[in-house]
Amino acid sequence: MMSDMKYILVTGGVISGVGKGVISSSFGTILKCCGIEVTSIKIDPYINLDAGTFSPYEHGEVYVLDDGGEVDLDLGNYERFLDITLHRDNNITTGKIYKMVIDRERHGDYLGKTVQVVPHITDAIQEWVERVAKVPVSETGKTPEVCIIELGGTIGDIESMAFVEAFRQFQFRVKRENFCTAHVSLVPQPRSTGEQKTKPTQASVRELRGLGLSPDIIVCRSEKAIDQSVRNKISNFCHVAPEQVICIPDLSSIYKVPILMESHGIVEYLNERLQLGISPMPTARKFMKQWVDLSQKIENLRNEVVIAIVGKYTRLEDSYTSVTKAVQHAANAAGFSVKIKFIEASNLEEEMKQECPASYHEAWHDLVKSEGVIVPGGFGKRGVEGKIAAANWCRVNSKPYLGICLGFQTAVIEFARNVLKLEGANTAECEEDLEHPIIIDMPEHNTGQMGGTMRLGKRSTIFKPSASSSKIMRLYNNRDMIEERHRHRYEVNPKYIKDLDAGGLEFVGVDVEGTRMEIFELKKHPYFVATQFHPEYLSRPMTPSPPFMGLILAAKDRLQPYLIRGCKFSPRQDYDYDDSVNINETDLLSNIVPDSVSQKDEAIVQQLSLTQVQESDGSSAYSSSSSML
Repeated sequence: MMSDMKYILVTGGVISGVGKGVISSSFGTILKCCGIEVTSIKIDPYINLDAGTFSPYEHGEVYVLDDGGEVDLDLGNYERFLDITLHRDNNITTGKIYKMVIDRERHGDYLGKTVQVVPHITDAIQEWVERVAKVPVSETGKTPEVCIIELGGTIGDIESMAFVEAFRQFQFRVKRENFCTAHVSLVPQPRSTGEQKTKPTQASVRELRGLGLSPDIIVCRSEKAIDQSVRNKISNFCHVAPEQVICIPDLSSIYKVPILMESHGIVEYLNERLQLGISPMPTARKFMKQWVDLSQKIENLRNEVVIAIVGKYTRLEDSYTSVTKAVQHAANAAGFSVKIKFIEASNLEEEMKQECPASYHEAWHDLVKSEGVIVPGGFGKRGVEGKIAAANWCRVNSKPYLGICLGFQTAVIEFARNVLKLEGANTAECEEDLEHPIIIDMPEHNTGQMGGTMRLGKRSTIFKPSASSSKIMRLYNNRDMIEERHRHRYEVNPKYIKDLDAGGLEFVGVDVEGTRMEIFELKKHPYFVATQFHPEYLSRPMTPSPPFMGLILAAKDRLQPYLIRGCKFSPRQDYDYDDSVNINETDLLSNIVPDSVSQKDEAIVQQLSLTQVQESDGSSAYSSSSSML
């Protein structure tokens, strides 16, 4: 255990959106693989108290934490890479800092003093960072040893000046051996010349140094690999050694970033610069083995699954970052690369057929050609009828479907309209004075306030006793209770639940009071599941979310064998990405749990084992009768 907390400040230059979030996560990943406890802080210079009231088109999705904090999507990157649980205070905004200082002033803490940006705002920033850095975020409960701090925006922005000044002071407050700065900058390559330009990076570093922070590491982002001569030029003009210039070109997978950064000797440098005490020095192949294996697996996936996301904010793909990551996690674990088709929900509505026939038919073509459909969350009336139409098509045509939040609610409305024949059934979010208000606002919803008034954060869901045979409960390993994160202000109207259940829409999961519906599953359908909670927030690269895993496997007709084996893959699926692996019959059956399967399931397993064919080149193949694997 290090005696002093270590801090790594990550700043950005030239343009925003250059990849500071992934770079920050990669620093943490590398250090965590060395056995160091790591935490992260994201600083957003906007005046909003949090991200809760943002349109997804502003900054991408709003990410929700266990404690209900609505934060920037970069905190999702930190949690996925580092497998940690952050808190609302790990996201600092200008609004939070100023509110805290103004509250103190009203309380009389600065009595007799003129409250100023320096020292009061800058001191508040430093105090916040020091306090939050010591809060445990991992399952071990240990105090973090290194804190990665990402400063949003770009150096030179007027909004972030107070934070830059705070960290200029902070480097002396915590001493040089406990603080270092990494500057992420873009190295553009204009097509007209084909030459990689270093002037933007030089200007950005000059600006940072002029504000009192000298970068210890310069991370150069580029479209293509950077030449050594360019790297040397940046080293010469930016006052850093060549080994302190790290070049990160665009990569096929973000999970390659920490591996590439490690190959630049970042562990050795940080160990010396921050006196981390890492000894002996680990080799990349061993200490980052899970990341190396994951990136290699993704690179060599042979088969593809096509998933449609029917959403309201599809013009900006970052609006559904956690959903797309959860799909990728599940698909990669199941041995598939994934092709995601974004479909604007309003393009599926009948009105669009008259307004723009091309968009209407293109949207329906993409929906029909997909192998599985996700209808994620959203707010407001726009696109709701399109989501209902997507749910209807999936239900009628046995297409695997996963509804999340609003996707849960629209699927319930569709079922009420077309199965229960409740004409005019709808959500109170779209219409008032409904004859059949299937979805209503929750009693605790405060219509006078928008920020932080929803049902937010991690909450428990109880599976009903009758749910033991349901696919979704089996995907959760037959647990009686699960915990997932929520973000909603509307729910299923309790007065319609009995009728919906009787019609075949089985609510298998409820809240701890048993009054609020959390999960439903449609009987006699390959996979028609929806959740009121957001399972995407807890998906991790190494541990995919169960509802997403169910969707991917159902899309490829592999869900039933997976459930039979107790939510384990057969060796054939484990090695589906590697042509060189030979699987024998003993390996094929090694993960089967026959004690817990029915006679029908045993027959399927037996058939699967008998249809194996060993090809002459030593690789394994299966006849068409075992295609469900």
